[in-house]
Amino acid sequence: MKVSLLMAQTLDGRIAKDSNHFPDWTESADKKFFRARTKESGVMIFGRTTFETLPGVLPGRLSVVMSRDAGEWDEKEENLVFTSLCPQSILKKLQSLGLENPVLAGGTTINSLFAQERLIDELIVTVSPLVFGSGLGVFAPEMDLELSLEKFEKIGENTLALWYSVKK
Repeated sequence: MKVSLLMAQTLDGRIAKDSNHFPDWTESADKKFFRARTKESGVMIFGRTTFETLPGVLPGRLSVVMSRDAGEWDEKEENLVFTSLCPQSILKKLQSLGLENPVLAGGTTINSLFAQERLIDELIVTVSPLVFGSGLGVFAPEMDLELSLEKFEKIGENTLALWYSVKK
């Protein structure tokens, strides 16, 4: 199993101004990049708050939404599951369903839960030419991950994608 964290961020490392910030601030090329990567994976893992910033269930892939208020594996509709399982148990469940390469799609709390358990294998970060000055980071609180830059690519007029592997 390979877990990829996929995040758009500003030049100052912010993924949103606050927890209710709709992710409409990236270039269309970034949105296409996200769509292609998550469809290729077949599954995305979100926190409830991040999921609620989206316009709805994204077609063509399973959305796994982590929530303290959910049961273990509540299938709400096609391609939408709410779960209170811990990160390791979610990955085991996905593996049992034949889903081997999930994309972790935020937010800060969920990213941190997976990182603290050393479950993230790669970070794919797209950098948009904006500065928010304050807001949410990729992780919180302090996180200690050592990364290795594997490749980079310009994906839009002003957006750069960076691929890092996590040294374990």
